[in-house]
Amino acid sequence: MARRQETVLSASIITFNEEARIKDCIASVHDLCDEVLVLDSFSTDKTEKIARSFPKVRFYKHAFDGHVQQKNRAFEMCTGKWILSLDADERCTPELAQSIREFLATKADNVDGMRVNRLTIHMGRPIKHGGWYNARYRLIKKGKATWGGENPHDQIFLHDAPRWKTNFGPVLSGDLIHYSFRDLSDQINTINKFSSIIAFTRHGKNRKFSLIRLLTKPIQKFIEMYILKAGFLDGMPGFVIAYSSAFSYFLRESKLYELSHTDLERPSNLRADYRVQ
Repeated sequence: MARRQETVLSASIITFNEEARIKDCIASVHDLCDEVLVLDSFSTDKTEKIARSFPKVRFYKHAFDGHVQQKNRAFEMCTGKWILSLDADERCTPELAQSIREFLATKADNVDGMRVNRLTIHMGRPIKHGGWYNARYRLIKKGKATWGGENPHDQIFLHDAPRWKTNFGPVLSGDLIHYSFRDLSDQINTINKFSSIIAFTRHGKNRKFSLIRLLTKPIQKFIEMYILKAGFLDGMPGFVIAYSSAFSYFLRESKLYELSHTDLERPSNLRADYRVQ
């Protein structure tokens, strides 16, 4: 009887109504990985049909209760010794794929995870400054890391490393291309949605509204992104990104005030299945 081939690398993707983006996402890692684990939260579009058209895809469904929770659930379902985690709006470049192959073939026994550079494309150009071009852990040895952080701004933490080291460590060559927004209108919608998630989560954990944060955090964020992290080098898109990020800080604190001072149970644009963890 032939011995079953070992699953070395799994790709892990969570989805919800991603019919416009999931095909290119899966295609970018399908040849690289032994399996592609897609965990969907009951999409109502063609996400499932498109995902299942790829031979290596294992498609599952689970109610969505938070980005961190869903991504950790997907991690547990992967069977590979190594997991490459990506979102539906991300693409693995050929250079990054080759770098991963070389790493798994020569150095995989020595570390628990590798960071990957993520390059965001927005307003017609790659964004290289303002803190948007950075390296985060995305390739991890199964059982050696979990997703954490505050929803929806999640990140991977290695079990055997202090949390402050999440922005340090070896980086693979090549980029993970991030098509975060279709256009500026989509960015505004995302800011509105994400600020609702943050305010709802913080309210559920009894965090109080702060007028000082409302007044100072947006200014601090703009200065950090546009000046200290050189967002001005990205031209007008860099200015728009810094200004809109500052506005997102204003929104999250304003919504926390609203939840604390009205009988509103949750922001109206928040999914009903979203829960505070």
